[in-house]
Amino acid sequence: MRRASGFVLSTIRTTSFARRRSNGNFCSTPLPLPQMDHQSDSERYDFNPILRWNPEVERYFIHAYGADHFSRISAALTYPSRYSCIRVNSLKTTSDAVIEKLQGIIGETEIEGDQDKVECGGKASAGSPLEESWKDGRITKCKIPGLDYVVFVKGSGPCAIDYGCASGAPPKEVIVSRKCAEAVLRGAQVYVPGVLACSAHVEKGDTVAVSVALEQRMADGGWATGITRGTVLQGLQTGKKDIFCSDPHYSERRGLYIGQGKAMLSRAGLFRVTEGIAVDMNNRVFKLPSFHDVLEGEIFLQNLPSIVAAHALDPKKGERILDMCAAPGGKTTAIANLMEDEGEVVAVDRSHNKVLDIQNLAAEMSLTCITTYKLDALKSVSRANESIDSGVPQISNSVTPTEKQMSVHDGLCGDKNCVGNGNVFRDGKIDNSYVSQAHIRKNKRRMKNGPGKNHSVGGRVENSKGFSPCSFDRVLLDAPCSALGLRPRLFAGEDTIESLRNDATYQRKMFDQAVKLVRPGGVIVYSTCTLNPGENEALVRYALDTYKFLSLAPQHPRIGGPGLVGRYEFPDGYIEEWLKPGEEEYVQRFDPSAPLDTIGFFIAKFSVGSNSNV
Repeated sequence: MRRASGFVLSTIRTTSFARRRSNGNFCSTPLPLPQMDHQSDSERYDFNPILRWNPEVERYFIHAYGADHFSRISAALTYPSRYSCIRVNSLKTTSDAVIEKLQGIIGETEIEGDQDKVECGGKASAGSPLEESWKDGRITKCKIPGLDYVVFVKGSGPCAIDYGCASGAPPKEVIVSRKCAEAVLRGAQVYVPGVLACSAHVEKGDTVAVSVALEQRMADGGWATGITRGTVLQGLQTGKKDIFCSDPHYSERRGLYIGQGKAMLSRAGLFRVTEGIAVDMNNRVFKLPSFHDVLEGEIFLQNLPSIVAAHALDPKKGERILDMCAAPGGKTTAIANLMEDEGEVVAVDRSHNKVLDIQNLAAEMSLTCITTYKLDALKSVSRANESIDSGVPQISNSVTPTEKQMSVHDGLCGDKNCVGNGNVFRDGKIDNSYVSQAHIRKNKRRMKNGPGKNHSVGGRVENSKGFSPCSFDRVLLDAPCSALGLRPRLFAGEDTIESLRNDATYQRKMFDQAVKLVRPGGVIVYSTCTLNPGENEALVRYALDTYKFLSLAPQHPRIGGPGLVGRYEFPDGYIEEWLKPGEEEYVQRFDPSAPLDTIGFFIAKFSVGSNSNV
């Protein structure tokens, strides 16, 4: 089966760079560098990341949540949830049948590990949906009313690992990239592209400790790991405190060990081949079962709040539903399942390959009511002088369109259309369309590293020029966001107040499109996977103040917490308004530090009244 994109969040570990507090990059007090003469192996060879933020972002979140609460959230974000959430394709099978099959595949035996060591995520409180579900075993049906098509599979962690340091000799090590480490924490193997450095004399079959290299602030103001791929790790210290000439990265790995595994290649092979498994992770800090190629078409691995967002939309048979930013298709297929594959679910995304992913997932799950288009969500409403989706579709066979064919948000540079630092030049003129900092960074990496494998997939995709106003019964806008609720994510240093405010501006433009597409009496569900109230509660405030015919609607099921009430005044004088008293109970905010142990997520549901201007 396929795994939903998932989501990630972060730590900037203590290093010699982080100790230079005069640059003002971090608010948190850095950990001291390890002392070589009496340093405990349990402290060094451990997984104990610390999330550090841009100072202005940290002050903003502390104002929103309070210092203690935000500290708990920050800790929780550095760990994965300790269970897997599976949505069952109810048109093909049942939850009971899936549970029986999974018991035969992965077993009912409890995963070993220190379940009580994690303080960041909190233990499921008595009477909570998770606690009630675990009473039936490790693989169990969700007890939340209305979500009996959801199955939970319990994991464990963090687990104590013996890295074999009793002899006094350091273990052989492999350092991986942050993205690789985040995937490993969620249950993946270590693949060759994720390996950055390795101890000398590692041979195929050797047992190796795996640690992660995190980005550090460079002299040019950018972020990088400071490790050249292929670096040899000595794992040795000199005789002086805080100086590790034999291994300059020795101190950086303290508390960032994610497990142990068997090297599948020699050191030379790790940096000679371009693909394949580098380390078979057989002893992990967090033990979560893998569902790769398991019960394809019958189950889909998906975060619980994402399932709730599709359920809150409350789609009905025969309706026409729009999923505005649909990739990778998890919510799209969830909506189609709830409609029992009767009606039409229109799924759009601006990426050719992502639209293909949605098509493939729909086919895998045998869903026929899903129609896909390549379309930028900011252009969802058709212009009066252009043909709309009911006309002859345009077929795109090209995976890599020319620069002039790409939307501004694809971020490719050509001779006349170039994305710079937030400004877009089209035919020599400035286009003020918003381009997120994430897209600018992605564009820079693409120019440096080439198009990459995502631009090598073929297939036919229909282009759309938008849809007629009031042409949908319901719209789901799971908006692109800062993703500050995804876990685990081991880096967040690039997020600034400016980038967060820009993300919010981008989302408002998308919401403006959504409002025009829903008929009177319809429903809009807005969701994000971020903690940022500027992208959540402030969007709700904007929607209610701008569109008087919108009103907040109750959500079912309601298992998330209330929204944030209040406001925040930025240093430049801008005031960001959030919810008013009484509105907070209509939205759902999922807290990573709460007993549900989910990603950070936000859901708002709007009822659409009569609008004479449409």
